[in-house]
Amino acid sequence: MVKKKEKEKKKKPTVADARQVAALPYKRTRKGALKFLIMTSRGTRRFVIPKGWPMKRLRDHDAAAREAFEEAGVRGKIQRLPIGVYVYWKRMSRVFKLVEVDLFPLRVTRQAKEWPEKGQRAMAWLKAQDAILLLDEPMLKTLVKEFVEQMEAKGAAVGKKKEPAP
Repeated sequence: MVKKKEKEKKKKPTVADARQVAALPYKRTRKGALKFLIMTSRGTRRFVIPKGWPMKRLRDHDAAAREAFEEAGVRGKIQRLPIGVYVYWKRMSRVFKLVEVDLFPLRVTRQAKEWPEKGQRAMAWLKAQDAILLLDEPMLKTLVKEFVEQMEAKGAAVGKKKEPAP
């Protein structure tokens, strides 16, 4: 009985119907510019980032990293704490659900040649302003803008090519 109450305390209060985790895949070019990987969803073909449902045996940031590999074939260093939360309406079979998404930056270090969902989505590495224009969710756009500002401030302080520890 005590364990159940402890689990309930750990859950964040939310107005959403469901919760997901997402990776924000990024890299720096040789000149130090930030680029983001965005892709189309399988159903609506909107531009999105890798996301999915939390996984029982994985911490949220690890689940987000797994989604990034399964959906986009990327691996790298994922930040352990989310940089924020955004909400969106997810189309289910008969209804729409309001979903709250924890966002974890993923500094991409490798692109696989093969991955589970290869060929099911269009993908592109884009400059921040282009990625932001193509993403639909306003709260996600804001989080990406804030992340870019943070990374640029850190990059200016230590030199554009150096990556801050996630």
